[in-house]
Amino acid sequence: MTEAGEPEAYRAVEHELGVLFRRARGLSAEVAREVHPELEPAAYGLLIALRDCARSRPSDLADHFGVGKATISRQVKVLEQLGLIERRADPEDGRAHLLVLTEEGHRRVEATRIARQQRFHAMLRTWSVEDVRMLGAMLARFNDLAESRTDRP
Repeated sequence: MTEAGEPEAYRAVEHELGVLFRRARGLSAEVAREVHPELEPAAYGLLIALRDCARSRPSDLADHFGVGKATISRQVKVLEQLGLIERRADPEDGRAHLLVLTEEGHRRVEATRIARQQRFHAMLRTWSVEDVRMLGAMLARFNDLAESRTDRP
């Protein structure tokens, strides 16, 4: 049984998520430039993944982001040239290497993370702490749902 107004509710969610995603892409580009003027937004995502997991093989990053190894290789090359990441021998497999943030990479990612948090705080300063918590909880719930989807094309 469907509720009255259900189609409009789903259309509203689709519309608002579209607006959010477009703004997020713009923010990602801005944040990437704050890390380094030559950094592409997608490469910023790699930096965050490396910060979160400390070290990773390029193939694992490709799997995580759902992109080809060639795409990761291009982005890794740029990040290495910018001095933000480095390759280290994989102690478990001498033929492989791991990617890690350099000290400079850590410093820049952390500075950008703090600036981004300050931006969100300024944007949401008129909301109650409870509303901010609710937004965080609902976004986490949505992300968990999106992560666990089994009906991907």
